[in-house]
Order: sequence, then structure tokens, then C-alpha cells
Amino acid sequence: MVIKPAWSTWQASQDWLLACTRNPSEVRRAWAAEELAHISTGEHWHVAEGPVLPSLGAMKHLGSRRLEPVLVDVAVGWSWPLLAAGLTDGLDDVPLPTLHPPGWQLASPPVQYSPGEHGWQERPESSGHLTDPTALASTCGLGGRLLVEALT
Repeated sequence: MVIKPAWSTWQASQDWLLACTRNPSEVRRAWAAEELAHISTGEHWHVAEGPVLPSLGAMKHLGSRRLEPVLVDVAVGWSWPLLAAGLTDGLDDVPLPTLHPPGWQLASPPVQYSPGEHGWQERPESSGHLTDPTALASTCGLGGRLLVEALT
């Protein structure tokens, strides 16, 4: 039996994502035009970037509840997990994929549907639950270092 989330649950998640933007009406306009909206990172969350296949493997080993939300583009093979904005202390030795600095623009589809091959592998929750960077690093086996200086 397939269980589908209620549309209202996805709407609440989309409302949370809109609340993380400086201009929700601009984001809504982009989505209404079936375009990706550009949402700045840094104030509410940061974005890591890495290959999509390790992200899928991480979901298998840890479960999606520890790695969410995660945006993916299967056409280019990349994933963008959202990380909590205040996680700069003590993470300089945690291997993560590229971590984008505050102000970086995440090309985001709406939560409710994905236009094309760019969509949410794991949708945001209205609770604001974000990906645990330590769990991401330990399961993906990705090289590189978290650029803590980019977060300050």
C-alpha cells in the first residue's frame, strides 16, 4: 500500500520555505511561472553541494529523516542538502562536500511539485528540520573540508 502525504502537509512545508526568503512574493511568482526561484542562503540555513549518488546512498544507510531536506538535479547529478545556519563551531574537521557561503543563491522548485529534473529528493518539513552535517559527512564518504571561514 502506498501512503501519500496530504497536500496540506506539503503546503505547510512550502510555507516554511517561503518564510526563509526575503521576498516570498517574488518566489511565488517564479514558481507560478514554473521557474526555479533563487533563494539566498545563510540567514536560515546553509547549503552543501555534492554528487547525487552518495546522497542516495546516505538515504539508504541512515534513512531520510536524518538527511533532509535535500534538493537534487538528476540531469547534472548534483544534490544540495540544507544545513542549519548555526553549525560553524567544531566542524572544521568534518569532511563535507562544498559548502556555499551565505548569500549563495539556491535554485529552488516549489515543495509541492518539481518542474523537470530539479526537485526535492527529501522535501523540507514545516518544522524546519535540517540535515545533520556530521551524518552527511559520515555516510557520503566525501572528501574535502567544511569551509568554516565561509560561514563567518
